[in-house]
Amino acid sequence: MSMLNVSSSPHLRSPHNTSREMYNVVLALLPATVFGVFHFGLHALLVILMSVVTACGTEYVFDYIARRPNTLWDLSAVVTGLLLALCLPPSVPLYIPFAGALFAILFTKCFFGGLGQNFMNPALAGRVFLLISFGTAMIDYSYDGVSGATPLATLNEGGTVSVLKMFLGFASGHIGVSVAALCVGAAYLIYTDTIKWKVPAATLVVFVIIMGIAGPGHFAPLYIGAELAGGGLILGAFFMATDPVTSPMTGLGQLIYGGLIGGLAALFRLKSGMADGMSYAIITANLIVPLLDKYIIEEPWGVGKPGQVLPSEEEMANKKPGIAIPRSALVLCLITAIAGVALGGVYSLTKDTIEANQMAANLAAYQAVVPGAENFAYDEAISASLEEAMAGDYYADGAYGKTRVNEVVAGTDASGNIVGYGLSVTSMEGFDGEITLALGIAADGTVNGISFTVINETAGMGMKADEPEWKAQFEGVKVDSFTLNKSGGSTADNEIDSVSGASITSGAVVNAVNTGLDFYHNYIQ
Repeated sequence: MSMLNVSSSPHLRSPHNTSREMYNVVLALLPATVFGVFHFGLHALLVILMSVVTACGTEYVFDYIARRPNTLWDLSAVVTGLLLALCLPPSVPLYIPFAGALFAILFTKCFFGGLGQNFMNPALAGRVFLLISFGTAMIDYSYDGVSGATPLATLNEGGTVSVLKMFLGFASGHIGVSVAALCVGAAYLIYTDTIKWKVPAATLVVFVIIMGIAGPGHFAPLYIGAELAGGGLILGAFFMATDPVTSPMTGLGQLIYGGLIGGLAALFRLKSGMADGMSYAIITANLIVPLLDKYIIEEPWGVGKPGQVLPSEEEMANKKPGIAIPRSALVLCLITAIAGVALGGVYSLTKDTIEANQMAANLAAYQAVVPGAENFAYDEAISASLEEAMAGDYYADGAYGKTRVNEVVAGTDASGNIVGYGLSVTSMEGFDGEITLALGIAADGTVNGISFTVINETAGMGMKADEPEWKAQFEGVKVDSFTLNKSGGSTADNEIDSVSGASITSGAVVNAVNTGLDFYHNYIQ
């Protein structure tokens, strides 16, 4: 007589466990990691190591202080640190991965109870924290001392990109830029049943449909290929959206969740100022996962209570499938729809007024920096030259950082004689975002001065650049370009003393002015 082993359910167990799943993810990320270090160099390796070591160290210290069992061996901290690093530009200072990994592990994971309790993907939470806190560093995709726009940014500005280089990874971007290497890792995850196919499939299908319908390419293969290969779409779809803790449990829920991510990612790319919004798409979808798990429930085995009469097979076959949607959810959706329509209507009604106010602000700025001008008008030849320069990405990767000339107007006196030119110039490298200024240049090339139309720098520091005393350094000077003097006490006409404690803002302004002077000397004079 054989012995029977009596135990509680479940009786069917999966061979998968947390450490094995995380080990598979680490293996799957190795191709992209190795290629990122090969492509971007030693500093990229230091960024990866800093992120992984900080993530592991933070979890270990928290477990020690909280007197919890050491959870380092489940490798989840390694995965978080590695994923975060692959989302970062290769040239970021090492305090960036340190701060991001610390936030991801401590505030998103440990403070919510550890693995399995986090409400959103820790690596993405860390990345979004860094985007909010260190915006300038997080959009600097330069390496080897060369600054350049990412392929998606170039595509959004009407430029051309190489889809093959983007797919292979020979392009600017984050460290995990190689889509080919990521696809190899994704195939391994699916083969080992570490992730399910539904989430990435739904994400990519919905993304392609929306980009094809609403995007400028209209399902053009090269355009769709560039959008698929650009940004963090593949990394997010296969390695972050599939996080078992923050993704739905049911198949239908996974399809809805993936479709939401794909739709949001497409809308962020098309309608927002971001070149890529995959991070925001995933963490937004993470927040509705509890709702999906609550109201989308698969039929469990062994349904019924003691003494309950179960429906017959015929009754079950005739039962109409459906999902009970709570009244509160319907009310919330209705309120959201009404608010969206109202906001859209307000925008449509005020769009012309906003544009008129912006034109009036620009005109006032030009009048301040082109004295003696009574009228401003576009010059066809200059406008054509400007369009040619911008289409060729003339300034986006130039000697003056990421800048662009928005428009040029000629100022004339009452007799119709040109007395100077007004140039609207933007630097994308201010400490807190873009800085746009009006630059006035007299007909003989003398700089009349500058006037800001967009500046949102730190109060008491960067905003001091808008004070008349500092802006006066540019007035009445005839030079080819200016140089920023961080030490102060400049005596030369072409030297500009930096605002104390705001060298980034000062440098962005000087670069914007130099871009305008460069355009004047090369295209106007």
